Amino acid sequence: MSIESLKLLGDWDIWKQLLEGMLVTVELTVSLLGVGLVLGVIVALGQVYGPRPIAMLMSAYERFFRAMPILVLLIVLNYGIAFAADIYNVSWLRLPTFAVAVMAFGLHSSAYQSQIFRGAILAIKPGQLLAARALGMTRLQTMRYIVLPQALRLAIPGWSNEYSGVLKDTSFVFAIGVTELTRKGWQIIQNTREVFLVFIVIALIYLLLTYLGTWLLELAERFWGVPGLTGQRREEHGRVI
Repeated sequence: MSIESLKLLGDWDIWKQLLEGMLVTVELTVSLLGVGLVLGVIVALGQVYGPRPIAMLMSAYERFFRAMPILVLLIVLNYGIAFAADIYNVSWLRLPTFAVAVMAFGLHSSAYQSQIFRGAILAIKPGQLLAARALGMTRLQTMRYIVLPQALRLAIPGWSNEYSGVLKDTSFVFAIGVTELTRKGWQIIQNTREVFLVFIVIALIYLLLTYLGTWLLELAERFWGVPGLTGQRREEHGRVI
């Protein structure tokens, strides 16, 4: 890397391309975490409170998607869905690659998030459930008003770790043609031949996104944390940032 290479840092077109890629990365991360959150909560509730067949089914789901490498899952879903759309001539199955990426990452993340929420659910004292039953609350009401509000708040530290992991893993979507931050970097490299400089900048952008996300989640934990329980988690497992 030379002085001439550093002049590229003043090229607005390069920063514009990186910004476009960064926005796609952020959008993908937020979308997949949302999908994983919904599915993860359902799987966790099924494992903890579901009848034995449901609990076994949810456990099989969780183990399958945790064992599946995300790159393999991305490629299988991308080409598998396209193949099914061609075979059965179903136009709505021809999904954009971004939607396929959200689906694949959402399924993969939900398996990990389910264990975060499962641990959070089990951290709620059984006495609260007995009190809810004594007050005449149904099981659904207990889940809605007692379990879920606390579990979601207790899950924030673990969710922070999940955010950090999936943010970096989104770089794998280059394999199916999604133009996110890393792919934008490769496009810039093809024009500039400055591999080291471009990836140093990309690394700093990922570092910034990771720091901002975990900082916001730490603020959320302080604001919404369950008194007496979130503090205990910090003491036992260390502070999660």
